[in-house]
Amino acid sequence: MCGITGIFDTRGGRAVEPAVLGRMNDAQAHRGPDEGSLHVEPGLGLGHRRLSIIDIATGQQPLFNEDGSVVVVFNGEIYNYQALIPELQAAGHVFRTKSDTEVIVHAWEQWGEACVQRLRGMFAFVLWDRHRQTLFMARDRLGVKPLYYALLGDGTLLFGSELKSLLAYRSPRGDLPRDIDPLAVEEYFALGYVAEPRTIFRQASKLSPGHLLTIRRGEPVPAPKPYWDVRYTLDNPISAEDACAELVQRLRESVQLRMIAEVPLGAFLSGGVDSSAVVATMAGLSAGPVNTCSIGFDDPQFNESAFAQTVAERYRTHHRLDIVKSDDFDLVDTLARLYDEPYADSSAIPTYRVCQLARRHVTVALSGDGGDEMFGGYRRYRLHLMEERMRAALPAGIRQPLFGLLGRVYPKADWAPRVLRAKTTFEGMARSAVQAYFHSVSILRGPLREQLFSAALHRELAGYSAQQVFDDHAAKADTDDPLALVQYLDLKTYLVGDINTKVDRASMAHSLEVREPLMDHPLVEWLATLPSGLKVRGQEGKFLLKKAMEPQLPAEVLYRPKMGFSVPLARWFRGPLRQRVRDAVLGERLAATGWFERATLQRLVDTHQSGVSDHSAPLWTLLMFDAFLRNVVDGAASAAPAPVATEALA
Repeated sequence: MCGITGIFDTRGGRAVEPAVLGRMNDAQAHRGPDEGSLHVEPGLGLGHRRLSIIDIATGQQPLFNEDGSVVVVFNGEIYNYQALIPELQAAGHVFRTKSDTEVIVHAWEQWGEACVQRLRGMFAFVLWDRHRQTLFMARDRLGVKPLYYALLGDGTLLFGSELKSLLAYRSPRGDLPRDIDPLAVEEYFALGYVAEPRTIFRQASKLSPGHLLTIRRGEPVPAPKPYWDVRYTLDNPISAEDACAELVQRLRESVQLRMIAEVPLGAFLSGGVDSSAVVATMAGLSAGPVNTCSIGFDDPQFNESAFAQTVAERYRTHHRLDIVKSDDFDLVDTLARLYDEPYADSSAIPTYRVCQLARRHVTVALSGDGGDEMFGGYRRYRLHLMEERMRAALPAGIRQPLFGLLGRVYPKADWAPRVLRAKTTFEGMARSAVQAYFHSVSILRGPLREQLFSAALHRELAGYSAQQVFDDHAAKADTDDPLALVQYLDLKTYLVGDINTKVDRASMAHSLEVREPLMDHPLVEWLATLPSGLKVRGQEGKFLLKKAMEPQLPAEVLYRPKMGFSVPLARWFRGPLRQRVRDAVLGERLAATGWFERATLQRLVDTHQSGVSDHSAPLWTLLMFDAFLRNVVDGAASAAPAPVATEALA
């Protein structure tokens, strides 16, 4: 696990200043505290920060082929590299290291752009081929590892693992402009993150998951192109019993590949189904006890550490538990500097803490991330399927006006039991399936964004809605199955923009590598062939995973209600953060943008703090946007990289 960065002159061979490249590289020192190296040649500079995991002795980067004509910087892990080395050697390639990085260099020489089809893992890499005068960059299929890039007006291409690396670029010809993209603002307030390929800044982009970009010097920079997508064929006739057996074998293989390391290895253990399944599988593959880490909260409403302890005792793991105070809200500015873009998932706080705990004991940790998306675990999936059955039973001419009216007049009952909160369901029933799903996952829904945004911002948006992100992906989903459709949408949006972003930044802040066995792409492709009834059955999500793990995990872990990694925002904003959120939301910084209606901001704060309504999610979203403006736009985040976990590295 590492950080990569670079500068490329797309038009010629203008000199790259090593000091500038070094500044960009050092902005990501937390991603790779073990080594920092640069390579500079006419028109090109490559930087790498290394967290040594595999081939510690000889795997330094930038790494070259035999004659020095091909060089790569790489962030991630290629899990099948040991299988590829003999194949490439048989084709005449000479290896001087035992690292997965060198596999990329020779795979490019052997297969060109098609090399990415042979790589199994999480990766973002940039490769320069001097003979072909070609820069090649690629990102893994599911977007576990990030890659940002920006093309400046003079033809200079910047790239890096984090946006702060690009923001650290300084040149007499001009820096990366920090002009905020209003379309990204709309996406952020709808989703809580800026969706791929957009970034918060107009001139910077993210390379989308499963995409590559090939740039030939002297030619126009083309658009990235996809090399992978998942197809939900749902055509596998396998029985539930056989599917359980095959899942266990596939999970074992995926976990075993991710246990290759020359440094201490462990796992996150939340007590949920996904992480427990990973730990149980690891225990069956390990000669000794597995290292596991959990975070508990001093508020029982948010604490599931007892379930993690149950699994830890069953498998006799070396278990570490830290209890975090439920008022652990001191990370707001730290998170803003880590993420570089506005990011509104408050579970970033406990995720940061569990990574901090894990790094004291291990350098690599396996996680259960992706389980909800792949196996159908979210409660919203079951609600969506219920709505789809109702949509199918009622003609649109009746359904849309009837439920549209009910959605408008039904009160938003934050105080009521969840089963009685029907407003969202009524609003969804008046929409198409994709519109309804977007509406259900939006943090600030359409009507609230309409009220929140000023006339000036609405003019800049020119009618754009973040709904377009979902519409564009839905057009490529190639499935009529309602569950498969929303799984696909989450795989392209929430999994990448929220989950993977959260884990990458939180783990890299502590120089910890996190690996994701439930996002192994062959496993994902196989699951996409299974009927949806093996994922959601009745009111039971993750049906197949739970059935497969019954011999290995207790029922109270498998079949308990999902808790999630949440924090008590509503209470914070009426208590210890009462004045802070008021100062931020009603302060000069948000007002100076000219993008928000003061009356709406005032109403959100007043009605929440009086207890009339629960606006904790919109208020957190506004608080984090204010922190982004203060720490990244107005501040010097690029000049002050996130701290490396020196306690763990000493």
